[in-house]
Amino acid sequence: MAHSIDRQNVLPWSQVLRISFNALRARLFRSMITTSALVLAVAFLAYTFAVYVILEGLWPSADEAFRQRILSAGYVPTNGHFGSNAKDRWLVVLSLLVCTVGIVNAQLMAVTERFREIGTLKCLGALDSFVIKLFVLEAAYQGLIGGCAGSLLGGITAVVTLALRLGPLVIVHPPLGAMAFLMLKSVALAVVLSLVGVMYPAWVAARMEPAMALRSEP
Repeated sequence: MAHSIDRQNVLPWSQVLRISFNALRARLFRSMITTSALVLAVAFLAYTFAVYVILEGLWPSADEAFRQRILSAGYVPTNGHFGSNAKDRWLVVLSLLVCTVGIVNAQLMAVTERFREIGTLKCLGALDSFVIKLFVLEAAYQGLIGGCAGSLLGGITAVVTLALRLGPLVIVHPPLGAMAFLMLKSVALAVVLSLVGVMYPAWVAARMEPAMALRSEP
């Protein structure tokens, strides 16, 4: 006779968040590898577009001498506006693809290292959805940290680079609103990339048989 589960104990979100955060701390080196890939990719993206955002904000109010300095530095507006070209966009897309592949590989290695942990959780009654939730939350942490660090690194590098090439006016009158919006989009993209990269490894971990996981070598 088939039996149904009348009640299931579900951990509160606070406990799930704490478990996932402690898992990142316990595997700090592996987490740093994944996060560093996000930092580099997001920094390149933020730098590439921050340069054009800054120039777009400075160009309308710039005098003729400053405009000539911008043109002589190699930045040429198209129809009166600065923006990325096809080469810039392809380089950014390639860097993000490489970053995503690196995240998938790192997360698959993390699954391999956590066979016994996953098997123990499932033997204690953890459902597939709970295991997936843990991996997704860890990826969200990494995406948030990597996105914040990468966007700040890229934005600061863009400001410093333009200040060295064009002068201190870049620092005195930066387009703060447009820069903040770009940083926010960069962080959001980092979180999305991290979540996309963890989906397949999380599915592999969730589908693992408890007995097989517990028999694996530590």
